[in-house]
Amino acid sequence: MRGPKGCPWDREQDHRSLRWHAVEEAYELMDAIESGDDRELEEELGDLLLQVVFHSQLAKERGAFDLEQVARHIAEKLIRRHPHVFADAVADTPDDVKKRWDEIKAEEKKKRGEGERLLLEAVPRALPALVEAQQIASRAAGAGFDWDNAGQVLEKMHEELDELAQARESADQTAIEDEIGDLFFVLVNIARFLRVDPEQALRKTNAKFRKRFGYVESQLRERGKGLSKSHMDEMEALWQEAKQVL
Repeated sequence: MRGPKGCPWDREQDHRSLRWHAVEEAYELMDAIESGDDRELEEELGDLLLQVVFHSQLAKERGAFDLEQVARHIAEKLIRRHPHVFADAVADTPDDVKKRWDEIKAEEKKKRGEGERLLLEAVPRALPALVEAQQIASRAAGAGFDWDNAGQVLEKMHEELDELAQARESADQTAIEDEIGDLFFVLVNIARFLRVDPEQALRKTNAKFRKRFGYVESQLRERGKGLSKSHMDEMEALWQEAKQVL
């Protein structure tokens, strides 16, 4: 596809032009996993693999590295960071594994002569905001900057709700935006304390809303009505029906 007689679109791509394709394929893979459809899962894994192959080919053309080197690099890293599997280290719990992984990662950076960065500089800014908040909160907590228990985080949530109400009363749109952001961040921390993945929780809620709203719309169509011509009371009644069946 990248050859002289290859595809015109593929030939003009570079790492930067392809960067969001990998993100899109990763989300489509997530959908396939949640659907439980193995055929769809197989297809989406192939699409994601194409991104790895494509970027490796671009790098090979520049003389930087190739696909074999990419595979060898991750294999060596996994062996190096799993001394409890491939050596005589001990890690009895997932938390032990994560702690040791981070320690080995820090040692590797030190050996490469990389200067010590601020803790949160390691969190990519291009992450989706919810995922970025998860990583920021987890890293800060790992450094000891954290609440003692979930109850304290719930108290913080109520505090943020009060501040949001005050911002709303002031009609200050900037303040409202700030307080909503603070509230989201606190909710991410509540999820962390309760060992819930907030991204997954929100995706489940989105899927549930899709189904229930779809039920409302379908029922209205059967009655010869559209959403725009239906009263809120009627839609609410159908929503309550949807909650019983979906």
